[in-house]
Amino acid sequence: MAGGKVYSFQEVGKHNSRKDCWLVIAGKVYDVTAFMEEHPGGDEVLLACTGKDATADFEDIGHSDDAKEMMPQYLIGELDEATVPAKLAYAYASDAGATKSSTGAAGAWATLLRLAVPVLLLALALGMQSYGKAKAE
Repeated sequence: MAGGKVYSFQEVGKHNSRKDCWLVIAGKVYDVTAFMEEHPGGDEVLLACTGKDATADFEDIGHSDDAKEMMPQYLIGELDEATVPAKLAYAYASDAGATKSSTGAAGAWATLLRLAVPVLLLALALGMQSYGKAKAE
């Protein structure tokens, strides 16, 4: 490891481009900039893992032993766990609208409609199927 440097979560998050890409995996900080073009999944996969703890992403893919053996050459330090936000909140435009509509009486109707519409569509499909069978006989 390069001097055993400790990086804050915010500092690591600033390195999120093709020309400067750092990842956090299992509490360690990796500078994968030099590996961007060689990564079998492409550089977009690595860029999608910046600004967060990429441990689950790394483990879910099922990397080979060879990939795991390459990791030490990209290791630049450790993550200061005290700087990691307790809960990373991502606000998407679609989530904001859903939150607003789910409050009050209007939200109750919206929830009821979300549940009732699929049930009504299923009942309509079954009714049409039964009608078709009865007419064919």
